[in-house]
Amino acid sequence: MGESLLLITIVSLIILTIRRARPVILENPVIIQRPGQYHITLAPQLNRAQIFVEQIAKQFVQAHPPSGDLPTQYFEVRDPKVFAKGQSAYLLAITLRDGMLYFQAVNPKPHDAESNYKTVREFSESVLQQHPLSQLADELWAEKMRVAVNTIAGQLQITVKTLPQTD
Repeated sequence: MGESLLLITIVSLIILTIRRARPVILENPVIIQRPGQYHITLAPQLNRAQIFVEQIAKQFVQAHPPSGDLPTQYFEVRDPKVFAKGQSAYLLAITLRDGMLYFQAVNPKPHDAESNYKTVREFSESVLQQHPLSQLADELWAEKMRVAVNTIAGQLQITVKTLPQTD
């Protein structure tokens, strides 16, 4: 009798431990603001992309103190730790306005890989409409941003592809 009670207790503890270890995927958008540093907008179910995005911000700011503005850069991110509505990838837009980094992550439209650039551009523009481009920084800064993205992606074993900017 005591042995079966002990066995039930152990099994219950194991099940509770496994259930708690599963990450929570949020059904609402997530907005994270660090005044003077960065602003992150994550579409529903992309809250697990936060780690990747925050590490990009940290890498870029430490290596290159931001100044000026950069045109928005767009990426397709394949991160096995982020499950975006059954998709294998999510879309990421990164821009610099007045020395502050802005990140937007959005799910791609299902079965329409051709419009990924358009999807992420429209989402990014809707978030950034109150922050227009003013003084453009040198194109060298855009390359430094791409290097920061690729460096962090390599460290986290994430595949990143720069999306061609076509209309």
